[in-house]
Amino acid sequence: LACSKTLQEEATCSICLDYFKDPVMIIDCGHNFCRACITQCLWGWETNLSCPCCRGRFLQRNLKPNRQLANVAEVAKQFSLQLFREPRGQRVCEKHLETLKLFCEEDQTPICVVCDRSKEHRAHTVVPIEEAAQEYKVGTIES
Repeated sequence: LACSKTLQEEATCSICLDYFKDPVMIIDCGHNFCRACITQCLWGWETNLSCPCCRGRFLQRNLKPNRQLANVAEVAKQFSLQLFREPRGQRVCEKHLETLKLFCEEDQTPICVVCDRSKEHRAHTVVPIEEAAQEYKVGTIES
């Protein structure tokens, strides 16, 4: 389990905290980011670009695709999904690999605590999943 956690960490972008999508490496320092994440961080800057991890300076042309890391990230994601799929009877968020402990009333779907803090659900009404299940049972009985 510790090995899978390390694999997950190595395959995770330090900006979005999700598995790498279209990863690029800053050749000067060796740090990797999702292309969209690093592009958003550097938006509006033409010169004096600096790495979000080490603050080392680099040129835009020194961002190179890292296909090998993209493959590793995909393998890590698949491995984690298999390893964590319903351990001890609990469902797991496929995006964050966290136990689904909450229920988003707007989207009518179970979510994890990381999803709860995301922009997608931040303004939504979220309740503990057990509470939502109890309300559903009561509503079904009354109907």
